Amino acid sequence: MIVLNGGSSAGKSGIARCLQHVLLPEPWLSLSVDTLVDALPAALRDAEDGLTFEPSGEVRAGAGFREVEAAWIEGVAAMARAGARVVVDEVFLGGAASQERWVARLGGLRVLWVGVRCDARVAAGRETARGDRVAGMAAAQAGVVHRGVRYDMEVDTTRTEARDCALAIARRVT
Repeated sequence: MIVLNGGSSAGKSGIARCLQHVLLPEPWLSLSVDTLVDALPAALRDAEDGLTFEPSGEVRAGAGFREVEAAWIEGVAAMARAGARVVVDEVFLGGAASQERWVARLGGLRVLWVGVRCDARVAAGRETARGDRVAGMAAAQAGVVHRGVRYDMEVDTTRTEARDCALAIARRVT
């Protein structure tokens, strides 16, 4: 299992897609926290108990979201325990506390923890170009998602292409 952690628009999804190619012939599933967010019922979107996207770009997670997130993490871990190779594209909004939620459920699994960094200004430019993110999320998350998190390795997409980052990660996996 590979867990990629970084802020919004840092390049995690691009790296995950590249990893699926460079790690062939083994199939690797790419799962993103965005998939979880897209699957949330309306009652947990922009609700105090759920996930709230502030105009400043800050994202707040309530108890209801945390409950669903715990089930999501457990499900991802179950897939890995069943033999699936999984790349997780995550945003540790709570820094080390977020990582601990994953660690608690991934016991016994071999995990490569990868920090995906990107200069906040570059990530903000990508965010604007994408047009599907709350303005300010990239800048708000660029540092906080890494606070206290322990990594096996880090990559920086500020000036490095996703494929090159994926190749560096693949060398640690194989």
